[in-house]
Amino acid sequence: MGTNDGCKGCSADVRVTSGQIDRLLAAMEGKGFVFVNDNTYEARLTACQACSSLEYETTCMYCGCLVAVRGKLAEKDCPHPGGSKWSVPKEPYSY
Repeated sequence: MGTNDGCKGCSADVRVTSGQIDRLLAAMEGKGFVFVNDNTYEARLTACQACSSLEYETTCMYCGCLVAVRGKLAEKDCPHPGGSKWSVPKEPYSY
């Protein structure tokens, strides 16, 4: 197990690789999750990358989620307390 890198709520390393995220998303396929389309997904990730509340280039400081996973889910929204930064309408499709 890695170090917690200063994250009080985590017992393992908080840094997540793109390969780990890809495996998480692949594991969700065929399990009934409703995903947004690629254009919406890219717009969401772009908004998250521009947000000052993004930690480690992967994690939202407001909800603790991996933005690459949350951004893919149609039922999720940006948890920013000042209002959602995801302005692109949801255009879901299922996996």
